[in-house]
Amino acid sequence: MAKKGKFNLLSFVAWVTGVIVSLAVGFSLALKDGALAQTFPAWLGGPTVAMIAGWIVIVTTILGVILAIIDAAS
Repeated sequence: MAKKGKFNLLSFVAWVTGVIVSLAVGFSLALKDGALAQTFPAWLGGPTVAMIAGWIVIVTTILGVILAIIDAAS
């Protein structure tokens, strides 16, 4: 979505897939009962660090989507 020019369906599908995977991983880290949050090693900070990392992934993904939409509209 970063390049200007004609619409490329394959690039769009890859971008949407990346957004969906990113949000899935982020929510899995951010939620206490998420699969990744439960298995996050204690020596890396345990569930607290997993939750923080998950919310960072979620917020930056949403921000990236908003910025991509703004860039495509301009």
